[in-house]
Amino acid sequence: MIAQILFALLMVVVAVLIVYTARHYLFTFNRLFGNQRQPYVDVTVADWPRATVFVPCHNEEKVIAGSLEALLAADYPHERLTIVPIDDRSTDKTGDILRSYAERYPTLIKPTFRTGGQPGKAAALAEVSPRDKSEIHLFFDADYVPGHKLLKQLVAPFFDPEVGAVMGRVVPHNVSRGLLTRLLDLERAGGYQVDQQARMNLGLVPQYGGTVGGVRRDALASVGGWRTDTLAEDTDMTFRLLLQGWQIVYQNRSECYEEVPESWETRIRQIRRWAHGHNQSLSRYLWRVLRRKSPLSWFQALDGALLLGVFAVAPLLLAGWILAMAIYYLGYQPSSGVLALLAVSGFSTLGNFAAFFEIAAATRLDGSRARVRILPFMLFGFLVSLMAVSQETLKQLFSLRRRDVVWHKTERYREPEYVNGNGNGNGNGNGNGKTNGRDTPGNGNGGVNPA
Repeated sequence: MIAQILFALLMVVVAVLIVYTARHYLFTFNRLFGNQRQPYVDVTVADWPRATVFVPCHNEEKVIAGSLEALLAADYPHERLTIVPIDDRSTDKTGDILRSYAERYPTLIKPTFRTGGQPGKAAALAEVSPRDKSEIHLFFDADYVPGHKLLKQLVAPFFDPEVGAVMGRVVPHNVSRGLLTRLLDLERAGGYQVDQQARMNLGLVPQYGGTVGGVRRDALASVGGWRTDTLAEDTDMTFRLLLQGWQIVYQNRSECYEEVPESWETRIRQIRRWAHGHNQSLSRYLWRVLRRKSPLSWFQALDGALLLGVFAVAPLLLAGWILAMAIYYLGYQPSSGVLALLAVSGFSTLGNFAAFFEIAAATRLDGSRARVRILPFMLFGFLVSLMAVSQETLKQLFSLRRRDVVWHKTERYREPEYVNGNGNGNGNGNGNGKTNGRDTPGNGNGGVNPA
């Protein structure tokens, strides 16, 4: 009897994995062979609206100058642009760097210095962004280096009055630093180049990623502004906008360059933070997405539910392995050999490796097929992600103590870009589609759970 119950639970796990497998294949084949929707990328001449770029900072002396230099070099009309770095209690030279840039560009760079209140990126944005009256709010992390044309490309979709948020693509620029950075480059490629663009093609749910993107000020106000009680304010904003009827646009050609973690310790902390915040959104919005009163189509609702549940798949997969071992040692033999065969094959192959096909397709689309040679090493990265996500999810489920929201800043690795009061111009703002250590761009939003 116990073995039968365990087998039934294993069938549930296999069914969920098959759904996610079909999702991966649908996105990959659409990206390879379907019609590609990029309706706003060719808008180059327009009456550009006022836009403000917000750059939350916490101890960013190594990278903030490069980001500001790239923003200053952008081709957006300076008379309609404001750059607002938000220094949230930095203890290094970040504040000095921002003051120096503000003195040199007083009409363009207007930093804000937070000394109190709740810490964290979401809290910083919630406090500062409502004061700004620009029609479009753009957001970058402090280590992100935008291309020369990126700001116009991100603003262009907002000429469509139904668009509430826009997301660009993220390309690692420190790819050559080691095996981990190369694996994360592949992961980004699958997530953005395939997943995000396929969702855009199919009219599903492109995800606003919290940086390299923008939100319409009216749309932001209509959903009550930024939430400060979440570790994934971007996922939270994605679903609040969708449930209010706003559209989200993904711009696959709009590239920005980032630093990815160079140590496994930093990577694991990043994954756990993402898992915690994403699971918060799962508990808040799953029912609202699926209920009949939702403004989403049934296909969008299904995609939204699967997107919300993506981090929950890791512990589910781990549970499936445990169930499979338990059934084996109990000696249970299902009455239908065909059903057992489907369970084993679906669980051990499709569920584990479907996302790797997505990544391989992304390397082909990027025109850098040689990168696929390290694809087998993704299995190790997958196992690390699975354990980190599962650990954080279980901690969430059984923890009675509310987790405080604080700054969880990814470690920076570049040498300080600020010398003698001047940025050294290391920001790659030329928009030429090339990054350090790599000849062709890739991108992805981090499918850390290739189940």
